[in-house]
Amino acid sequence: MSGIKTQGEKKLMLFSGRAYPDLAKEVAANLDCELVPTAAYDFANGETFVRFLESVRGSDAFVMQSHTAPINQWIMEQLIMVDALKRASARRITVVAPFFGYARQDKKHRGREPITARLMADMFKTAGADRLITVDLHTAQIQGFFDGPVDHLFALELLADHVAATLDTSQVTVVAPDAGRVRVAERWTDRLGCPLAIIHKRRDPMVANEVKVFEVVGQVQGRTCVIVDDMIDTGGTIVKAAEALFEQGAARVVVTATHGVLSGPAVDRLKNSRISEVVLTNTLPIPDEKQFDKLTVLSIAPLLARAIDEVFHDGSVTSLFDGEG
Repeated sequence: MSGIKTQGEKKLMLFSGRAYPDLAKEVAANLDCELVPTAAYDFANGETFVRFLESVRGSDAFVMQSHTAPINQWIMEQLIMVDALKRASARRITVVAPFFGYARQDKKHRGREPITARLMADMFKTAGADRLITVDLHTAQIQGFFDGPVDHLFALELLADHVAATLDTSQVTVVAPDAGRVRVAERWTDRLGCPLAIIHKRRDPMVANEVKVFEVVGQVQGRTCVIVDDMIDTGGTIVKAAEALFEQGAARVVVTATHGVLSGPAVDRLKNSRISEVVLTNTLPIPDEKQFDKLTVLSIAPLLARAIDEVFHDGSVTSLFDGEG
């Protein structure tokens, strides 16, 4: 008989970059493991250096990094970590990116534009990643950009359970803030048993983060409107969408989103708006200076930990979402 048999067991190792170690620690606690000790620092010219302080040979390596600001630095650090693991003979490398950077650049709107989401996927594959775990991509098609398995997790259950626990769902209308979120909003309506409304918005392609026209389709008069979106960046679009709902007679507006980017004036806009509550997950860090009274932050760590556990044990990530995934 040719070959050699061993009795070795698979070994899960969880690594964290410096962008958001608190989330990685929370995931590690849910997995009942510890983060692998890592030395990481920047040279004087800005170059990043990473070295793992334990042997990773033959391990099932999960590399966590949320692509928060400064986003390019943390993406580069995660790529370097993946490269280090590949060169140190990790058996399988899974990139865990709760927020996947550049996901909004998933297609060309005009000539001479990049498709940077595809470039991101190619860079991780080239660095040595075998698999990708992420949460609520801007569009599902990005899964096809990565040449390997992609576990696309959904925060819907976490957010919808909070809405169901805090609001009278018989008075709720779920609102898709644009045509791209209609499918997700339909899943919300199935889960909560609520009607659906859609906001049709037209952007100015020459101006980033700005919408020109809002039109509301659906019955919102006298109802509690729950806007479901994938991210809140500068907050301008979501605040204008809420105002459009109030103009159509909405009694109350609650905003839910998976990723709280909260760039620039976002906090002031949300805090001073007529929105009753903003519900986010902690896929991105929300520091104390960005906290405000209307904000509720739910932890995504248990979901990430369950997904990592299923991947490690060759289980079904799809089963986490009742067959949706």
